[in-house]
Amino acid sequence: MATSLSRARTASSASGSAVAALVHVGTAGWSYSDWEGVFYPKPHPRGFDALEYLSRYVDVVEVNSTFYRPVDANVARRWVDRVADAADFRFTAKLSKRFTHERDTAFTRAEVAEVRRGFRPIQGAGKLGAVLLQFPWSFRRTDDNRIWLDDVTRAFAEFPLVVEVRHASWAVPEFYAELVERGIGFVNIDQPLFHNSIKPSATATAPVGYVRIHGRNYRDWFRKDAGVEARYDYLYTPAELTRWAERSVEVAEAGAEEVYAVANNHYRAKAAVNAIQLKSMVRDEPVPAPETLAISRSRSSNTYSVTLPSGWTYRTMRPAGSRMKTTVPVGASSTSSPSVNVARPLRTM
Repeated sequence: MATSLSRARTASSASGSAVAALVHVGTAGWSYSDWEGVFYPKPHPRGFDALEYLSRYVDVVEVNSTFYRPVDANVARRWVDRVADAADFRFTAKLSKRFTHERDTAFTRAEVAEVRRGFRPIQGAGKLGAVLLQFPWSFRRTDDNRIWLDDVTRAFAEFPLVVEVRHASWAVPEFYAELVERGIGFVNIDQPLFHNSIKPSATATAPVGYVRIHGRNYRDWFRKDAGVEARYDYLYTPAELTRWAERSVEVAEAGAEEVYAVANNHYRAKAAVNAIQLKSMVRDEPVPAPETLAISRSRSSNTYSVTLPSGWTYRTMRPAGSRMKTTVPVGASSTSSPSVNVARPLRTM
């Protein structure tokens, strides 16, 4: 059976390029100290700007800091100015946790207004791809939660909205129909699959499509004492990424006018590594990358090769109580930089 990538490309090279152009690939966040010396140069050259540097290699960045506090409008304007040389670069931004996680009391008009003021400079510059409403797994499809979601989306209706839900109770036709009616995008996610976890998908419900890959760290995903670094410490194998490249294209083929595919496995720049790999797969060509992450393609064998940072490799494991097999990164004893060959099934699955 032909893959989504191959269908888009074999129909005609022009149409395949057009579909790929709709998919913008990037990372969740950019300000991480553990990216230094892995993705960012260390020491920094004079005048170094991490956001500008990242914009050379990816198409979009998902702003994480807005989840913890609303952004000041002047800070948002400076973000836009810092990527002025990347004309097609976009931001997506997470809505404050006040509206997604802190639901014991009703939000106020003042809280809504503060968030709006911060997002408007990005939107006014034509750089705001989407505002992400990320709800936790505990947010189930109950009557009260449906009302809450409706109130939040109406409060921020001036922005392109996408909704991420992680509990399987939302995976019903009525919910998708409601999103279509309101023009709100559905976030297709990859996450460790436990009981009642929403499963991987390629669904488009609005002009904005969204894909978000969190990693598959079963060991730490729900562990109470796991820090953010541990929970998102996961490196996707090329074979795992291939299916998400296909799903990203499928979202575009389903009618989304713009698709944002974001890697959230940010520990030690693994998101940046996987984003560059994913971008190369979607475009079916080598893409710019920092020297230590250089990607090349063999035309004769339809394989990609990416040089990973020192000490990275893969192993397989079976999560407890599950028949599903996945992979988690482990430290290699060697100090060399291994090269991973990516088998790319361009015509068959």
